[in-house]
Amino acid sequence: MANVLLATDADWLYDEVDAALGADHQVFRVREGAHVPEAMHEVDPDLVMLDLQIGNMGGMATSLLVKQEAREGRLPDCPVLMVLDRQVDEFLATQSEADDWLVKPLDSFGIRRKTKELLSRHNEAMAEESSPAE
Repeated sequence: MANVLLATDADWLYDEVDAALGADHQVFRVREGAHVPEAMHEVDPDLVMLDLQIGNMGGMATSLLVKQEAREGRLPDCPVLMVLDRQVDEFLATQSEADDWLVKPLDSFGIRRKTKELLSRHNEAMAEESSPAE
């Protein structure tokens, strides 16, 4: 069972993600972007999902922080999935180093598909890094 850390202050978003992934994943939630690093140490997530609009520290800033801290070895390296408000926000997602994104309104199938894709890509990349070089 994979751990998913969701950062959102929107109850409906947590409910949708938990309903879509809860059978196969453990979904943990923080309500503020600033709480994501601490929660990552506690949860050791396989995927971090960030709402673009989060209380005190938005999804873009949180994604940049998570990626920087992972490069420095201070946070676990895991994919970041951004939840965007509209299609034109895709530019922000690319600038935030998010691995992928979903655009609201969300549906369970899309959440499950994107989560599976990201986890699969990440696991393949980790396997390639750990395999001995020829």
